[in-house]
Amino acid sequence: MLHYNLSAKNKIIRFIPLFLFSFLLIFGQSFTYGKEVKTSVDIDKLDNYIKKARKAWNVPGMAVAIVKNGKIVLAKGYGLKNFSKKDQVDKNTLFAIASNTKAFGSAALSMLIDEGRMKWDDKVQKYLPYFKLYDPYVSAEIRIRDLLSHRSGLGTFSGDLLWYETSYSTVDILKRARFLKQKYGFRSGFGYSNIAFMAAGEVVAAITGKPWKDFIKERFFKPLNMIDTNIGTSELKKYNNVASPHYVKKGQKTKTVPYTTSDSTGAAASINSSVSDMANWLIMLLNKGKVGDKQLISQKGLEEMWTPYNSFKVSSRYNKMFPSTHFRSYGLGWGLNDYHGKKVISHSGALDGMISRVALVPEEKLGLVILTNSINGLSSPLTYKIIDTFLGMSSKDWSALYLERMEKRSKGKEKTKENKKNKKQKLPQYQIDFKEYTGIYGGLMYGDAKVSLKDGKLILDLLPSPIFISDLSPLHYDTFNLQLRNTFSFIPGGKGTVQFIRNNKGKIIEFKLDIPNNDFHFYELEFIKKK
Repeated sequence: MLHYNLSAKNKIIRFIPLFLFSFLLIFGQSFTYGKEVKTSVDIDKLDNYIKKARKAWNVPGMAVAIVKNGKIVLAKGYGLKNFSKKDQVDKNTLFAIASNTKAFGSAALSMLIDEGRMKWDDKVQKYLPYFKLYDPYVSAEIRIRDLLSHRSGLGTFSGDLLWYETSYSTVDILKRARFLKQKYGFRSGFGYSNIAFMAAGEVVAAITGKPWKDFIKERFFKPLNMIDTNIGTSELKKYNNVASPHYVKKGQKTKTVPYTTSDSTGAAASINSSVSDMANWLIMLLNKGKVGDKQLISQKGLEEMWTPYNSFKVSSRYNKMFPSTHFRSYGLGWGLNDYHGKKVISHSGALDGMISRVALVPEEKLGLVILTNSINGLSSPLTYKIIDTFLGMSSKDWSALYLERMEKRSKGKEKTKENKKNKKQKLPQYQIDFKEYTGIYGGLMYGDAKVSLKDGKLILDLLPSPIFISDLSPLHYDTFNLQLRNTFSFIPGGKGTVQFIRNNKGKIIEFKLDIPNNDFHFYELEFIKKK
């Protein structure tokens, strides 16, 4: 779940523009990567706030870094890497940064543009002839800039099931994207697309002749001294100081969950890093793309990435919380907004059991990174607390405020759920032959699924992603309840339905799958009976 989510109704906020700036002077030596310095801000007080907030939000472990004027003023771990063990998170503990990988993807392309090897408005098919979308016109006209600003016309998270725990390569996934129906007209809506950023990473590979991850390591990780930062779940397994992802739900036992296999996501969500390493990345960006005397990305390139290209509404509800915000937009791999007269550049990311947050205020040379090992909403209020602390304003208790709002929403949802449960009628049962439903089903986009019968019960297995194995039980005639066997942070309860479709002769020819959640669109998948 490497996603960026703007909808207030969604449980997990994948990206909300964050608001940071400061008028406080940082005292220290010259520009030095990885070195912490003293500041006139009361860092001890802020440190205590972070500790209390983590416990209040029941986050197993997290790490935070803050940079100001080219210096690290805080880089520290909090809590446990794994809730069932005693190993503490430190500033070098690795987390999945998920969609904060996207900024590296945009930066790689900006670097190639600086070198005269491509342009922002080059057509994608110039480099990836195989990349096609549902509409032939869009396939022919989509540009690099469109990929990076989420205006391809695809809906938010559309096609993400193609990469989630499947064995498909990045190129395989992109070739299957042509079957995804578009939600918006070309360049007329905001649809957060991981598929688009995966394509952007493959453009880098096509131009340079080397895999995207090798280019990023050579051109960014090495000069920035990001010594532990790596790419993909396969590389992460080689390290010891790693945070475990967790499933945390009130009233339920906290569990560790497996790392999402992120290798195929490329420029969309594949990087694993620590706050120490990410601080070096922030310092470079805030130093106008320079590392010491070396220019990694031109100032012109940064300006291009931080220019609004796809804007969205500032609602009255949002403005009530943040009255100084007048615009919200997306640039090229970054979210943009204003806050108290300052331009804020930010992004969030999430994979199953991991949430990350990065934010910059270039005018104030201020930046932060927050990495956590559970799905939670703490990064937003914690960011506002950091803002207010550095601004010197009378600070709200953002953590308490957000927790109160979250609990109110939770109670409202529980009440609605209870009302629906009370109104639910017992459906009549039918004598059915389970063998009718067994067989292989599939479609061109996703692949096959198998419905089998074992010990008198139906089992559904999505073959491209075996982690989605589930048990079926009769609900009403040809509709069955679905219960996933594995635990997923983004599917609380792991429940859904499967509806089998018959033709006019009464023969089962297809099934429709619905597993309600805010991240993956199971209803996009086609399962036609093959045998």
